[in-house]
Amino acid sequence: MNNNATHPTQTLTVTSADGTVITADRSGQGHPVVCVDGAMSTRSLGPGKMLAPHLADAFTVYTYDRRGRGDSGDASRYEVQREIEDLAAVIAAVGGEAMVFGHSSGCVLALEAARAGLPITHLALYEPPFVIDHTRPAVGEAWAQELHGLLAEARRGQAVRRFMIEVARAPRFVPLLMSLTPMFKQIKAVAHTLAYDTTLLAPYQTGEPSPINRFADVRVPTRLLLGGKSPEWIANAARGLEHLLPAGELTVLDGQTHMLKPKVTAPVVREFFASGLNATGDAEADPSRDGMRRPTRSTASLAPET
Repeated sequence: MNNNATHPTQTLTVTSADGTVITADRSGQGHPVVCVDGAMSTRSLGPGKMLAPHLADAFTVYTYDRRGRGDSGDASRYEVQREIEDLAAVIAAVGGEAMVFGHSSGCVLALEAARAGLPITHLALYEPPFVIDHTRPAVGEAWAQELHGLLAEARRGQAVRRFMIEVARAPRFVPLLMSLTPMFKQIKAVAHTLAYDTTLLAPYQTGEPSPINRFADVRVPTRLLLGGKSPEWIANAARGLEHLLPAGELTVLDGQTHMLKPKVTAPVVREFFASGLNATGDAEADPSRDGMRRPTRSTASLAPET
């Protein structure tokens, strides 16, 4: 159900542990759901933005710019721990606990956060891009070096295209077509964060299953989502996680790929999150009591909530 007209979006900010300002959008009313997007996405261009209107009639949905993207700040050096702290700051501000939806590399960040003990009550993960076998080439240090070289030369478009081929394993015509679309300018603007996602994913794209064993102690109820048309390597990763996670369950979405279609995905996510609320008897969160700050107007100026 798309209730975007009755659930307007409000822009909010929160300060992470290292002082970085993280910007988020909020829509809807109900228990908080935080969306964590993958590579090349921002809160204005990503799966979270597409999914939010389909959840906003039942939940308060937060989509945020991961650090270095959109309106969020950044630091001089990237560390995965800082991104975990960013998500922790968002969850703390929206009421102290949340359900989390992750897409692609956003799944990995969400799993790392759950493993670190963040107050995540439920996880819905759409195709974590682990490489746990040899059904595709592993992603190695050579790619990281190539990417850093392209970024150092300010070849941002080429960095995006090479990421699509080397990491996402997209057919070569896909990034070429993407480069002809209006959104390619927005994607190039966050190309430097491909290095962040490469760092985040590196331990889990080696072609071996053992690295993901670190998530075996994540006991958060988790719904894994897999497109029925997605390639074997990503299907094997989803099935491997289902067997590994103590409270993991896999749903295959017939006819779907890595490109999320909200009208297909949202009903499954809604049902899973709603069943979690029914099981625990949690009351709906009051979004007016969150700890985020709101811009007083459409400019960057901020004012504390009164």
